[in-house]
Amino acid sequence: MFVSNLGSTTTLDGSALKIGIVQARFNEDITNALAAACIAELKAMGVSDDRITHVHVPGALEVPLALAALAQIEDPEPFSALIALGCIIRGETYHFELVANESGAGVTRVGMDYHVPIANAILTTEDMPQAVARQTDKGRDAARVAVEMALLLESLA
Repeated sequence: MFVSNLGSTTTLDGSALKIGIVQARFNEDITNALAAACIAELKAMGVSDDRITHVHVPGALEVPLALAALAQIEDPEPFSALIALGCIIRGETYHFELVANESGAGVTRVGMDYHVPIANAILTTEDMPQAVARQTDKGRDAARVAVEMALLLESLA
């Protein structure tokens, strides 16, 4: 059996991939920075603008439904990978845990149900400075994960 080690030493080539991004608007300054870093990294790996679909939803709880809608699109071709972008910052109530747990579970479920790789870059932080500290690196990481997993699944098919 062939085992891929795409991300460790190989430059990732996303030029043949079609990528969908779902971005939550809540904490928009953070999610805009995540998206900018993510899209810049996708382009650096060869994914062209016309191969990226970028949609917005109100918040993290809405991300999985939009991911599922994208995963169902097969005309003219299915998405190679999807990316979830959002930011959940802990508050004083249990709402943080609810949103973090349910959005994370939903993202995972969509990936498994539709057999499409999803890079989950929905940040869950204690405060705004933690979110700001992570926004750029996590956006880039999401792009790399999406491309690497799409290429891996392609090689296993």
